[in-house]
Amino acid sequence: MISKKDKVFELCDIVRETSFALHRFLRHGHLEKVYENGLANRLKGQGIQVTQQTPLQVRDEDGTVLGDYVADLLVEDILIVELKAVKTIANEHIAQLLGYLRATRTEHGLLINFGAPKLQIRKFALSDT
Repeated sequence: MISKKDKVFELCDIVRETSFALHRFLRHGHLEKVYENGLANRLKGQGIQVTQQTPLQVRDEDGTVLGDYVADLLVEDILIVELKAVKTIANEHIAQLLGYLRATRTEHGLLINFGAPKLQIRKFALSDT
């Protein structure tokens, strides 16, 4: 049986490979939504569970629901994928994803920027894994 840790790393590899293939095909210059739809379509075609614009509850330390964050993509209910279509990844984008991970108590996330001539992908984890 595959562990949750191994599964998330396997999913990250699949999302990376699929993102590279999509970027090779579309190149940069499209709206973020186009890349979101394309990545979701290609991942679903591989039999991977993906939901788009998924509301995730943001909770305070004591568990009180403070509101919702809407994830660009939620992969297999364990990986948040935040997409950008900008010139380059900025510190604000990193802070945004880290905030989402902390607030939703999700351990792993990918930040993917399709807007640059060269695809940018960063993985973040809230633990030692």
